[in-house]
Amino acid sequence: MEKPTETNRRSAIRMTSFTTREETREDGGSDPVIEGYFAVFGDVYELWPGASETIQHGAFSGVVGGDVRALINHDTTLVLGRTRAGTLTLYEDERGLFGRIRINPDDSDAMSLYARVKRGDVDQCSFGFDIGKERTEFSEDGSSIRWTIEEVSQLYEVSVCTFPAYEETGVSARRADYDTIQKRKAQAWREGARSKLKKEEK
Repeated sequence: MEKPTETNRRSAIRMTSFTTREETREDGGSDPVIEGYFAVFGDVYELWPGASETIQHGAFSGVVGGDVRALINHDTTLVLGRTRAGTLTLYEDERGLFGRIRINPDDSDAMSLYARVKRGDVDQCSFGFDIGKERTEFSEDGSSIRWTIEEVSQLYEVSVCTFPAYEETGVSARRADYDTIQKRKAQAWREGARSKLKKEEK
């Protein structure tokens, strides 16, 4: 088992099941709402054959109170909501990271997305975060690897996605992790072999 890696910026793509509804305001009006889980604890996400990632219960406990934005397709110019403004609510429960976005009815881009979510045309989400602590495990025969995210140190944004724009970025980052681990294992094996050879020569 590898030691937890150092903090590093990542994004993760997940399938989800958003729901839409109308939420009544104090003034008697109503706002459209998109809500659902941006991350589910214990769900295994396959990065590539033999490599997977999962999130441990409690991983978001230290970050849900931060200033987080909800975006459309990771586009920072298309803001759906923000925790500081009270238009995005995030909380962690027994199942995962739940988000509720109060849509601005005067925002045509947001209302267009709301309609697509309501129809079921959009059902993917993503979140941008820093890994504070994670665990890396190999199967007994070494043929597969799994990363378990134990702690998210920073949550930057959550996105409702038409297409998972960051998927390749996330997989590439994990491949780099994997290559680093393999290099460390190879180096450890070489050092062990040299040490054994020296002992045999004495």
